[in-house]
Amino acid sequence: MNDWAGYREKLGATLKELGAINPDILRANDVISHAAPKPQTLDAKTRELIALAVAVTTRCDGCIAFHAEAAKKAGASKEELAEALGVAIALNSGAALVYSARAMDAFGASS
Repeated sequence: MNDWAGYREKLGATLKELGAINPDILRANDVISHAAPKPQTLDAKTRELIALAVAVTTRCDGCIAFHAEAAKKAGASKEELAEALGVAIALNSGAALVYSARAMDAFGASS
């Protein structure tokens, strides 16, 4: 995907359409998205870097499109992004390792 801004715009329009049909879905997501302690202890840049790392681990292009823009606006540098993405990569690697053990257990339990 090369046109992230265009994708954000299209996705936003489609989500607006979904919200017109079922506004409770967007309201519920908005409540969850803003569920943070008051006052917030993490700054916006840190929250957006975490969001991007999670977006990568969940493979959500829409989340990547929105949170990349928000991270940049919050002042994140490419170096900070690369570090956050390194954490996401390490976590995915670790999760694959743990689930490999589960697959080994399942294979051993098979008759």
